[in-house]
Formats: sequence, structure tokens, C-alpha cells
Amino acid sequence: MLKKLLIAAVVIIAGLSIFVATQPEDFNVSKNITIDAPAAEIFSQVNDFHKWEAWSPLAKLDANVQTSFEGSESGVGAITKWSGNKEVGEGSMTIVESINNEFIKIGLEMTKPFATSNTTEFSFKEENGQTSVTWTMYGKKNFIGKAMEIIFNCNEMVGKRFEEGLVNLKTLSGQDKITIDSTTTSPTTSTPEATAPAAETPAETVEPTQQKS
Repeated sequence: MLKKLLIAAVVIIAGLSIFVATQPEDFNVSKNITIDAPAAEIFSQVNDFHKWEAWSPLAKLDANVQTSFEGSESGVGAITKWSGNKEVGEGSMTIVESINNEFIKIGLEMTKPFATSNTTEFSFKEENGQTSVTWTMYGKKNFIGKAMEIIFNCNEMVGKRFEEGLVNLKTLSGQDKITIDSTTTSPTTSTPEATAPAAETPAETVEPTQQKS
């Protein structure tokens, strides 16, 4: 009987491992917001890591997070490192490309809760006094990342944090009305795709509570 149980356990573990390994490794999460403010005003909040504490959702997940800054004061070469609780983890970000008031690319390296390397991008498009801001993260999932996605729907979790951060950027601009659009994509698989929550419909108008800038 014990031998049969061991064989069954091995078969189950092998099956689960194969299932996880065959999940898509590429992921892409993107959120967009339209703010009644010039691109230069919003760009400056993202291009300088020293200013992220005022709007980044991660800053609110751990009041005791340890943060340091290296390299350039802002723009290309600017580096920030942090170490915090299990919600924040440990990692670093480096600005690798910065086009004034238009585009920022950031290399994201996480070491905890597990090692991963991703790319984050911000695009800014100003038109008629309004700026469309898009926050995107993409990369490849390792075996642990694939398993975590199956259990926790990480794309959805990341998307919610991106939306919160974009709303915070809106608050810094002093506006009362915003328009949000969200996109979460991943290749078609045998499991249900990660999707944005039902309440997060494209071009949704939200009236947030007043916050102090």
C-alpha cells in the first residue's frame, strides 16, 4: 500500500510540474489614465525616483521599507534599491532610457520573494492640454513565476497596483476627474487568462475621494 501511495504521489507531482512548465512564459500588463495636466508635470514625477514615494503604491505597503538611491539624480542612470516586508520584497530599478516628456524605460530586478527580471515602461502623450499616461510591465516568467500566476493571478495583482499608482499621479496634478483604461494580455493557454477585475472597464470614469497632495 505504501509503495502504491508513493508512486501515486510521484505521478501527481510530475503531472503538476509538467502542467506548470507548459504555461506561457511571456506576460504583459498595461494600464492607462488620462490626466488634465501637461506631460512635463507628470513626467517629472516618474523620471526622478526620489519622487516616487508620493505616488507609488508600493510606498504604502510597508511603512518601514528601506530605500536607497544611486547613480544619476534622475533620468538615465538613476537607480533605486529597496528592502521591505513580503508585500514589497527586495529589488532595484534602473532608468535605462528617458525621452523628455514622452517615454521612460526602467529595468526591474527582484531578488525577493523570488528572483525575476522585467521591464517597465511609461509613455506620455499630451493633446489639447491633457496627457495620456500608460504604465506597462512585461517580461518572462520562470517556473516559480508560472506557478505563482496559477495560484495568485499575479497579472491582476500587478494591474491593481498600477491603477492605484496612476490615480495617485492624477491626485498630484490636483484634478478631480480621471478616465482609466486597462489592458492585461497573455498568450492563450489551457487555463483561463488573467483578466482585469469586472469593475475595471475600459474608459471608466471614476470620482475618487479627495486626497491631500
